[in-house]
Amino acid sequence: MKLGSHVSMSGKKMLMGSVEEALHYDANTFMIYTGAPQNTRRKSIDRLRIEEARDLMVDNGIDPSDVVVHAPYIINLANPDKDKRSFAVDFLTEEIIRADAIGAQDIVLHPGSHVKEGVDTGIAYVSESLDEVFARTEDLSIRIALETMSGKGTELGRSFEELRRIIDHVEASHRLSVCFDTCHAHDAGYDVHDFDALMRHFDDIIGLERLRVFHLNDSKNPRGANKDRHANLGEGYIGFDTIARIVHHSDYEAIPKILETPYVTASDDSKKRVYPPYKEEIEMLKANAYTPGLIERIRRNHAG
Repeated sequence: MKLGSHVSMSGKKMLMGSVEEALHYDANTFMIYTGAPQNTRRKSIDRLRIEEARDLMVDNGIDPSDVVVHAPYIINLANPDKDKRSFAVDFLTEEIIRADAIGAQDIVLHPGSHVKEGVDTGIAYVSESLDEVFARTEDLSIRIALETMSGKGTELGRSFEELRRIIDHVEASHRLSVCFDTCHAHDAGYDVHDFDALMRHFDDIIGLERLRVFHLNDSKNPRGANKDRHANLGEGYIGFDTIARIVHHSDYEAIPKILETPYVTASDDSKKRVYPPYKEEIEMLKANAYTPGLIERIRRNHAG
């Protein structure tokens, strides 16, 4: 199975540090942002330490092509403001070039928000924007993986049908793939517990050949809440067994599966600290056995 988590890429080590963090979690894939997801500050490609990181991956059994890059949240290709949409196109183009240099095959993208202009208008804008991005990067083969969304606010991608409409309106649609987020799909109203039936529906609407990334998250909300609040594995309405079934499903073992579950907050008398639970959650998934009270145990171990 290809199983990992979101890891950081910062400081002097950059991508080297990302690989080291993934190896610490016993992961064989991972996801990164090329910089903070809330801003446009980025280091130049020649400072990312790509070659050293690729050597470290190969030496430890990680296929560099299994690295997943996530586009920053500030990109909204559906923004009705032309200048803001133009900024989003420019920045996404730069991110694709950076992701390609890293060796990723897919860059995950939230489809965008129509900002109360309506779904039809939003889909038209995002499709037009994607056409522009693909025209600027036509010499690259990297795909944009449209993420399934929870349906909060005015975001697009809350249904398979909305993603299909975007795909159908983009000229270079062969460069579009899909990232399936378990929390988002659940919060959008899909029955993730009946996973095989859900994937048949996905295949009917979008096509399984476009499914290239999984985001694995439990949900703090009941099905159909349209809220997008991730929970740790086994701590929400989806449950550990359902997510483990996806991880161990033989039909999807070649697809990178990325944990985005919440960090654990621990407090002492002076301050709060946060710790990623990914090593322990990956261990649970590999063993296909839930550890009750895991998050509380991590919290106690780091408190005081």
